[in-house]
Amino acid sequence: MRNAFFATSALALGASASMLFAMPAAAQSVSLDTRVDRIEKELRAVQRKVFPAGTPVEPEITRPATTTPPPGTPSSAPIADLTARVGALESQLASITGQVEENSYKLKQLEEAFNKYKAEQTSVAAPAAPPAARSTVSAPAAGTRPAAPAAEASDTRKAAVAAIERPETGDAAGDAYTYGFRLWDAKFYPEAQAQLKATVDKYSDTSVASRAQNLLGRAYLDDGKPALASVALYENYQKRPRGDRAPDSLAYLGEALIQLKKPADACKVYAELEQVYGATLSASLRGMMEKGRTKAKCS
Repeated sequence: MRNAFFATSALALGASASMLFAMPAAAQSVSLDTRVDRIEKELRAVQRKVFPAGTPVEPEITRPATTTPPPGTPSSAPIADLTARVGALESQLASITGQVEENSYKLKQLEEAFNKYKAEQTSVAAPAAPPAARSTVSAPAAGTRPAAPAAEASDTRKAAVAAIERPETGDAAGDAYTYGFRLWDAKFYPEAQAQLKATVDKYSDTSVASRAQNLLGRAYLDDGKPALASVALYENYQKRPRGDRAPDSLAYLGEALIQLKKPADACKVYAELEQVYGATLSASLRGMMEKGRTKAKCS
């Protein structure tokens, strides 16, 4: 009887000891699971910051399939797997965070350079005609008829602009951009600038805005206004980095800066273009970038 009692007690003590040894391992597993879930949430938050358009990089670390170990199997293997997952996730999160910080720093440098440049441009005002020069202008003599070649040229231009067909497809934003493109293509640059600027202002939240502001910058550039072109092109890249014409705007921005005799800034723009869009650049844009680098003597 005593032997049976002692045997029963020994079994109970053994079971209790087994449960005590198993509890820390189970608690550690739960703690690691919680830590993994938290890190995965942080990783997705960072990816949303890097890819605001909703196309994040799929994480390379996936949750392993959960298997139930047979009775008596030590719990060190699943804990080791969770620890490895935590280390891999932390490494991936650190890498992406570093990329965000590096890109933000470069964009901040580029933005500061352009803000300085814009301030320099606005401080240069066109000089007014001196009073003496204005006073020497005399009225036409009585009985004479002033020539009107300027008025005739203006009327001719108005007629030519009016002949440019306005599209009417039912897509208001697309039609507004297409009309601006037709004006630019016909080399009516001031009229194209006004039309494209109005298009950007009215349809800034549509995909058309990237194309319209890029073409606005090119219209300024073709009209011999590289300062205005550089502002329009940079703002298009800054506001719409994933727009249809964002890489085009950087390429033409480099050209505008070269015309403004700012080769060092042009080289920074080409470096940004290569880093952000290098893998997706078209052959024409890449050729334009390489030609610009040569003209700017980029290292």
